[in-house]
This record gives sequence, structure tokens and C-alpha cells, in this order.
Amino acid sequence: MADDLLILPQPLQRPTAKPASQSVQGQAGTPGPSFDSLLNQQLQGNGLRFSKHASLRMQSRGIQFNANDLGRLDQAVRQAGAKGCRDSLVLLDSTALVVSIKDHTVITVTDKEQLKGNLFTNIDSAIIA
Repeated sequence: MADDLLILPQPLQRPTAKPASQSVQGQAGTPGPSFDSLLNQQLQGNGLRFSKHASLRMQSRGIQFNANDLGRLDQAVRQAGAKGCRDSLVLLDSTALVVSIKDHTVITVTDKEQLKGNLFTNIDSAIIA
């Protein structure tokens, strides 16, 4: 009788996407949320976002901001907005960020090593935070 048993393959089902609130640590080999989405989740409280380009720069250069740094950056963006600025260069310790004030978005990030000889264009203000 065992030879008469016919086993049909089960239809393949696509894995369901993890909610963004779940931890990055999942099953081995299962990709978690992207760095960009995690970073933007952390920043939603103050309304500041990082562009994909800025996130990639931070990741490749090992640039990290703690809560205090993000608070100072947010304060600088608010100050610039109150003065009518559109695109600002924000100097935060040894890091320079170009920020779209209107969109509350960090466009690019550079560290101390990259600052030398760098030319910042399309900005209308600079803030030392």
C-alpha cells in the first residue's frame, strides 16, 4: 500500500514581509530591514530624514550619530528654517551635512577626512551646531 501513495508538491508561497517594527535579527539568511529604513525609523520622532545617498555615505564611512547629535542637528535645522534658509551646510563636530531645510532631509554627509578640498555648492547658509 505504501507504494500506492501519491505525494503532490505543495504550491510555493511567497514569504510575507516583516513589519518594520520587528528586530533585524531574524532567521539566518533572512534579510532584515535596510539600514536606511532603520535610520529613518529612529528619526521619525523629530521629523528629520536621511536620503538614501546620505545613509550610504554614513554606512560606508562609519559615521554614526547618537541621540544628542541628532537633537543638535534637528535644532540646527529648525533654526535655519526659522531664518528662511532652504539648503544649509551643518557642521556637527567633525562631520559636515548638507540639509534640505524645507524637506527636513539630510542630502549628504561627509567626515573630517573628506572635508579638505571639498566644495559645497547649492547652499544658502551654514550652521555650526
